[in-house]
Amino acid sequence: MQKGFRMSVLVTGGCGYIGSHMVHRLCDEGKTVIVLDNLSTGFDWAVPESARLIQGDVGDEALVAELIKAHAVNAVVHFAGSIVVPESVADPLGYYENNTVKSRALIASSVKNGVKNFIFSSTAAVYGAPETMPVTEATPQLPVSPYGSSKLMTEIMLRDTAFAHDFRFVALRYFNVAGADPHGRTGQSTKGATHLIKVACEAAQGKRRHLDVFGTDYDTPDGTCIRDYIHVSDLVKAHSDALEYLSDGGAATIMNCGYSRGFSVLEVIDAVKRVSGEDFEVRLTDRRPGDPPQIVAASDLLRSTLNWEPEHDDLDLIVQHALDWEATLAKRNRS
Repeated sequence: MQKGFRMSVLVTGGCGYIGSHMVHRLCDEGKTVIVLDNLSTGFDWAVPESARLIQGDVGDEALVAELIKAHAVNAVVHFAGSIVVPESVADPLGYYENNTVKSRALIASSVKNGVKNFIFSSTAAVYGAPETMPVTEATPQLPVSPYGSSKLMTEIMLRDTAFAHDFRFVALRYFNVAGADPHGRTGQSTKGATHLIKVACEAAQGKRRHLDVFGTDYDTPDGTCIRDYIHVSDLVKAHSDALEYLSDGGAATIMNCGYSRGFSVLEVIDAVKRVSGEDFEVRLTDRRPGDPPQIVAASDLLRSTLNWEPEHDDLDLIVQHALDWEATLAKRNRS
C-alpha cells in the first residue's frame, strides 16, 4: 500500500456477528469505516463510535453509490446476507433475493462508482457434502442447500465481473465461525442463533433448557457431524490481510478459512461442559436437511497467499471467549 494512503472501507452487514468484529478491527487499524446495515439481525451498539453507521439496504444501488462518493470508498467488505441452512431450504426465494440479487446490486454499484477492491463473505456450504477431506478450493462446488447455492452464485458474479472490469476480489469461504472478541466488545448476539458453540454456551449458562443434536447416525467416529471451527478474530484477520493483499495489487482469488482440523458435535459439547464447569441436557434427534456429515478446510492457500497465521487456534479458548461474551451479553440485556 502506498505511504500516506488512507483506506476508506464500506462494510455491509457491519452490525452483525462477523461484520462487527471486522469493523472493530478496521477501526483499530485507523481506517475510515462506513457501515451499511438494515439492522434486521444486527445491533447498532456493536459498532464502535469511530465508524459511521448508515441504516439501509445493501440492494439499494443509489444509496450505495451515494456512500461511495460521499466517503471516497475504495474497498467494500460484504457480510450482509442470510445464513441459516435449514431456513434457506424452507425459503429458497428469500435467500436468492437477499444473498444473490442484492449482492449483484452491490457489485454493480461498486463497479459503476470506481471501487476496485471487494472482499466477499462466502461459505464452505458451496462444497455441499464433499467426499474427500480436507476440502481444497479445487474441490467441486456442489451445494446441497439454497444458502450454499446463493453464495456460489455471488462468487460466479464476482469472477465474471473481475474478468470484464478493472475490479478485483477475494472471496473467503468460511468454515464454522465461533468465539468472540477477546476484548469483550462484540460477539454473537442474535436471539435464536443456530451456531453450535453459541447454543451450547447458552445452555451452559441456563439460557436454554436443553441442546439438540441433529443426527447421530452419520459416517463419522461418534456418529455426529464434524466441523472445522475458526475463531472469529482469526477470520477477520484474514479479511484484513486480504484487503492489504488487494491494495498491493493482488489478483482476484477464492480461499478457504479454517484451521484444517475438525471436531464432532459431541466433542464440542464436551468442551463447553468442561470449560464452563456446567452440565446441561443434550437431546439426540433427527438430522436436519442440508447438513453434510463432515467438512474440514485445507487452508494452505490462505496461509501462503496472505501469510496468514491464526492466533486463537484452540477449541477451549474459542469456547471460553464465547462463554465470556454470553456473560457480557446477559449483563447488557439486564441493564
